[in-house]
Amino acid sequence: MIGSQFGNVVIVVWREGVEALLIVGILNAWLRANDGSGIGRRYLWAGVATGLLIAIGFGTTIAWSSSSIPHASREVYEVIASLLAAGLIVHMVTWMRGQGSSLRDELEAALRQETGAASWWGMFTLAALAIAREGAETILFLLGTLAAAESVSPAEPVLGGIAGVTLALATYALLQLGSRVVTWRLFFRVTEVMMLLLAASLLISGVDTLSELGALPSAAPLWDSSAVLSDRGPVGALVAGLTGYRAQPTVLQLGCYLAYWICVVLLLRRAEEPEQAAVAEKRAEIQR
Repeated sequence: MIGSQFGNVVIVVWREGVEALLIVGILNAWLRANDGSGIGRRYLWAGVATGLLIAIGFGTTIAWSSSSIPHASREVYEVIASLLAAGLIVHMVTWMRGQGSSLRDELEAALRQETGAASWWGMFTLAALAIAREGAETILFLLGTLAAAESVSPAEPVLGGIAGVTLALATYALLQLGSRVVTWRLFFRVTEVMMLLLAASLLISGVDTLSELGALPSAAPLWDSSAVLSDRGPVGALVAGLTGYRAQPTVLQLGCYLAYWICVVLLLRRAEEPEQAAVAEKRAEIQR
């Protein structure tokens, strides 16, 4: 049966896949305008392939390391993986909120500098590092989501990955058409919320495990909404896995959930300050 982990994998692979395609698209567009010989594209795709190999090697190493962890330490590992993934997701979202609008300019500036002497190794390096980073992020996010799951069918990560890649390719193609319905801004805002909800779910899963281990205090639930939506049923379990919903939340769970969203809002506002200042400066220059 396909459950919440399938949805989590789809969201992560979809979002990270589109980000990787966006970076490759920016680099390829720059080459179209500045590389008449076509040599640069060879370096671009060689860099993409190298980045994928690095990410695969990283994932293989992580998988081997996690499988060798003793059973007694497994729960501690799962907590660390869940909380680390939650933190990385928040960092990624806030970074994209602050730097996403200038990503094209920064990449093109780096390309002009690196390829100024007709050396295309700068293109290779940029592509390899960008793809390796996106791949490593995807692996760490998936590691956290799967570690937080009580049980995962072997088919869920595979099917979720295939669905996520398919969605990423379709979304990128649609966005490249310049659709008025689906814009880059709308895509990143929607997936931003989905990723932040996923991070909240990972946080609550980590808190639950720490409570079970006795590292955090346990308490009686504040209320019971199981009659409306049980987090043990098919739909409720899906919602719980995607958002961190609990039908019987404790004071600790509710407090952590609220504190998380307060911190996220503050971080997002802080990330937007440089961009807002730059926009205000441009408007002032135009008015002059």
